[in-house]
Amino acid sequence: MVEYRELQHDQPVPHFDKPDRLTVSGVHRGEQRALYDARRHTEIPAHGLRLIVVRPADLDSDRRGRLRRDEEADLAALRKILARDSDEDRVTDAFRAWLLGEGWTPVEPTDRWSDLEAVRGEDRLICEAKGRTDDKGVDADIAYGQLLRRMTSRAPRTRYALVVPSSSVTAVERVPAHVRELLRIDVYEVTDDNGVRRLRA
Repeated sequence: MVEYRELQHDQPVPHFDKPDRLTVSGVHRGEQRALYDARRHTEIPAHGLRLIVVRPADLDSDRRGRLRRDEEADLAALRKILARDSDEDRVTDAFRAWLLGEGWTPVEPTDRWSDLEAVRGEDRLICEAKGRTDDKGVDADIAYGQLLRRMTSRAPRTRYALVVPSSSVTAVERVPAHVRELLRIDVYEVTDDNGVRRLRA
């Protein structure tokens, strides 16, 4: 199943969200949209279907998310997206959906190599995601190194997330919890059914 999501699915857009007007469910449109997106990310795979999300940045678009409608470039991009079978993409998409459901707003990463960055109030989360791999220990060590290189902010409310599938939890836990806490690194597990849980320190 392929779904195209405009910018308002990943960032606040007051024109569409109407934050000063609540829907019958008691939340504004932006919050309602995030809840529906998160539900699709869990319910669609639960029924044996693959959800593929296409965003403006995946196609030929400007900074405001407006498509230029370059048929040749867009078709090439879609072929590449549809051919993807990366578990890292699954982990990243599941974690993005979970963040939206928890009130986080994905933003343009400060470091272009970050897999995902999100804000919630004054809090900022910089994320590195990994998928299933045969070299779990090596990939975990690389992921920690990648997060260390992105620790350029001294802001106390900036934290770092290492997001891994269930099969890699043991490998990432080789770094002791007290060390992860000193470095402000939180570890999140994405289960095979795309559930998300934060590992306890």
